[in-house]
Amino acid sequence: MASEKNDPNPRRLHRQLKNRHIAMISIGGVIGTGLFVGTANSLANGGPVGLLLGFLTMGTITLSVMMSLGEMIAFLPIPGGHIKLAERFVDPAMSFAMGWNYWYNWTIVAELSAAAILIDYWHPNVNNSVFVFMCIVVVVTINMLGAGAYGEAEFIFASIKVLTITGLIILGIILDLGGGPNHDRIGFRYWKNPGPFVQYDGISGAGGRFLGWWAVLNNAAFSFIGTEIVAIAAGEAKNPRRNLPKAIRRVYIRILLFYIAGTAVIGLLVPSNHPDLSLDSGTAAASPFVIAIETAGIKSLPSIINACLLTSAWSAASSDLYTSSRALYGLAISGNAPKVFAKTSKSGLPYVSVTFCALFTTLAFMAVSSGAGKVFTWLSNMTSVAGLMTWFGICVTYLRFYKGLQAQGIDRTTLPYFTRVQPYAAWYACIWTFFICLFSGWSVFLKGKWDTATFVTNYIPFILLYYRIPPVKPHEMDFTSDIAQIEADEVDDPPPKNKMEAFWRWLVCKTREIFILFNFILVGATTLPDS
Repeated sequence: MASEKNDPNPRRLHRQLKNRHIAMISIGGVIGTGLFVGTANSLANGGPVGLLLGFLTMGTITLSVMMSLGEMIAFLPIPGGHIKLAERFVDPAMSFAMGWNYWYNWTIVAELSAAAILIDYWHPNVNNSVFVFMCIVVVVTINMLGAGAYGEAEFIFASIKVLTITGLIILGIILDLGGGPNHDRIGFRYWKNPGPFVQYDGISGAGGRFLGWWAVLNNAAFSFIGTEIVAIAAGEAKNPRRNLPKAIRRVYIRILLFYIAGTAVIGLLVPSNHPDLSLDSGTAAASPFVIAIETAGIKSLPSIINACLLTSAWSAASSDLYTSSRALYGLAISGNAPKVFAKTSKSGLPYVSVTFCALFTTLAFMAVSSGAGKVFTWLSNMTSVAGLMTWFGICVTYLRFYKGLQAQGIDRTTLPYFTRVQPYAAWYACIWTFFICLFSGWSVFLKGKWDTATFVTNYIPFILLYYRIPPVKPHEMDFTSDIAQIEADEVDDPPPKNKMEAFWRWLVCKTREIFILFNFILVGATTLPDS
């Protein structure tokens, strides 16, 4: 393995992502089409209760993964994130497999197909290639302007997404209580008819309900995958040891406030047998939220909401390209990819990696021939399985990291971030992610349900086989390299340069205080947690 010290390219990524960038990326950076559009299939497969339980289960897995990743990346915020950490604490082969799997995961930009679905709402007769091309231009332009521009764009996009989902949840509660133009008090009507669960594929009894819930898990995984993006961003974050722990602590806010509350409201407002929930048909041109608003008789709001959801798709697609290019850069500096991908500009942009990864956005043009809804389902399946395999690798890496700390007598409580539920949380997520991956494509084995495209998109990530070499011994693990540079990069945040920057800093601060207060009310804490 080539080391970074022997890399002939003297340029490196620059730490351009500020605290407010990391804050919004962690809270809303990858809230996107999985929640706004992908929940359509989940509701149709599992019913309102199956949808809620599926997202709750995946939420606990996500939180366990992030606690494991957070402890490592707050201590060692290095370029390449968990890919480089696997090289240190497991072995180079694990790093190689994780790196290429992660690159593959984020190179598949499913959100561009979802954007075509959303724009179809306004222009169903226009060829989808026009919409896909427009979205590609936006996404590539943002990423070619560098990490600072990406951070600013994500800050704006994530702010819109946070405001949108918060507004939709409040609106959903109002509509459910009969506050819409039709004054129809829905309550828990759809939990009774068509029912709380869906009998998957007409299979009766508890077995059918269980399969409906299990089908939700893979869809839910697509919604949560990307939470670990803060690890990749760590290499370009300012004051990472101070800002990353804060970002990790905000993950539960995203899970509870956005995903759990959001799916609960969706289950109340839309029946699981609604015809527009089937994305596979390619005819659904709206998210469950828009379906509910239209049903309530609100005429102008669906277009406004759809526009907000479109910016969400652009944001998530931009994050996909950012992450895949940094993953490829991490592979290159580790010697696991051609060195040309490690080239950076004077401003710290890995332009070769960004350009190469941008070429794969053209896969979204499949939406033209096969239908945007169907292609979105295929690509989301591929992303879900590859992402879960990444999470499995993160948990394995953490278990080795934990063993190394014990062997070398390092007190975990001295780390920038730690939790008291380890290593149990890592084992919990490790087992769950393995089984969800293994049975992700189970539906094609039902009688008469074989579908080659579904089978391939669910199991193609398994071709990235991990070849075993002797792992790094716990007492030989490297816990010291890069620490001096990381500590040298820690500087105080400069004062705001202008009124606009002062306003954004104030807004982030107030948003954080609201989230902390929400946690205090929700869990009944006796003291407010550290922001």
